[in-house]
Amino acid sequence: MSHLIHAEILINLTAYETRIALVENGLLQEVFIERAEDRMLVGNIYKGKVVRVLPGMQAAFVDLGLEQAGFLHVSSLMPYRDEGAAEIDMSSPEADIRRWIYEGQELLVQVIKDPFGTKGPRLTTHLSVVSRYLVYMPDLKHVGVSLKVQDPDERERLQKLIGDVLHQENPSGYIIRTVAEGVSNERLTEDIEYLEKLWKSVKQKSAKIRKPGLVYEDLSLKYRALRDLATEDIEKIWIDNEAVCMDLSKFSRDFVPSVADKLEYYRGEAPLFEMYGVEAELQKAMARKVMLKSGGYVVFDQTEAMMTIDVNTGHFVGAKNLEETIYKTNLEAVLVIGRQLRLRNLGGIIIIDFIDMTLEEHRQQVLLALTRVLERDPAKTFITEISKLGLVQMTRKRTNESLEQKLCEPCPQCEGRGKVKTVESMIFDMFREVLREASDYSAEGYLLLVSKAVSEGLAGPHSLLLAELESRVGVPIKIQIEPNYTRENFDIILL
Repeated sequence: MSHLIHAEILINLTAYETRIALVENGLLQEVFIERAEDRMLVGNIYKGKVVRVLPGMQAAFVDLGLEQAGFLHVSSLMPYRDEGAAEIDMSSPEADIRRWIYEGQELLVQVIKDPFGTKGPRLTTHLSVVSRYLVYMPDLKHVGVSLKVQDPDERERLQKLIGDVLHQENPSGYIIRTVAEGVSNERLTEDIEYLEKLWKSVKQKSAKIRKPGLVYEDLSLKYRALRDLATEDIEKIWIDNEAVCMDLSKFSRDFVPSVADKLEYYRGEAPLFEMYGVEAELQKAMARKVMLKSGGYVVFDQTEAMMTIDVNTGHFVGAKNLEETIYKTNLEAVLVIGRQLRLRNLGGIIIIDFIDMTLEEHRQQVLLALTRVLERDPAKTFITEISKLGLVQMTRKRTNESLEQKLCEPCPQCEGRGKVKTVESMIFDMFREVLREASDYSAEGYLLLVSKAVSEGLAGPHSLLLAELESRVGVPIKIQIEPNYTRENFDIILL
């Protein structure tokens, strides 16, 4: 890791919510939020019961004892292949889910993706438990090493150490995590012993459970932050709750001793997140538009199928020529996009609409810059070349809700459209409804209950329309403001 990175972890706690912020060089990069009523399910192991097999989808629904059944695809069910073996053709008879599972079958499954909207959790039968340096996967037929450990001698040392501890010439079942690079033999030995005990307890508990339910629950957010986020770049971990700080200190001494001396209780008068500007950054992360220092801006739009990101020059005119202005704006946008993907936890299919660049060299430099920025993203990403239209298609692995989905809900006024009808449109809608009522029922008058904005429109620019409507229906029409009505709310009362 680069020595130029100054990173800190901030842990903010209340009785009902835990928030973790990762700050690098003074800038918020990622935020994680866990509330008491909706803890993440990813990593949890359940004893499940297959309630429905869908051959057409090559999938099954599994009862976990939760509100929603889990979704299990055949690719997450079939045994691992030996190293070097050819991938199975998913259209072949061997990949028919009915060969591997049947309705009423009981099995252990693990959540790999949290529920999302109406979709239940995504499941796998390839179970794993995690420690600071290792991942234990009983089904794995070899020992893997994180691709980010690039030194061949270190990779060989780590793999040999696993075999020495297990007293096996060809060990299997472990993935060595990136943070294990350079760690001592003793630490890895302790992790192996811890994971073996943990796995033994999982098997014992699963044998006792007689109906669908939880077998193993992954650590809560504050503990996972120490296990997974505290890399060598982290210089300090601030905690704003003294009792929790003491608890985490004990946890770190027992399980992640390399970070024990980095923990510190925050005693400042200003709230921890305020002190580091995190609250302000979170508000900005909710905005659709992110301004660039040059005057350009980037727009983030979420649709049902994908996230679209649009780069615009705005007021940035540059000092030389248009092509240079466009190139510099795109390069600046790359840094913002890389950070916002992590901060907003955006996943799935992402389309980036860069400003069209004439020179091929500029297009390649922008793509290279994006690639380098994404190298620091812990989530798995894949990007394509820039198309002739200036578009980059990419994917980013999503395991849980985005920041917006976590903190927001659809607007009750626009119902998630992001727009509301104009006052003029609402007046015309309401007038047409009055005419329909007049054709069906006779009345001595009408009382229109409307929002303040619509009332002001009727009293001002559209007052003649009201007089015309009274003339057409032949009875008086009264207007009454309802303070709680939004612009698109109105009611018609027959008098």
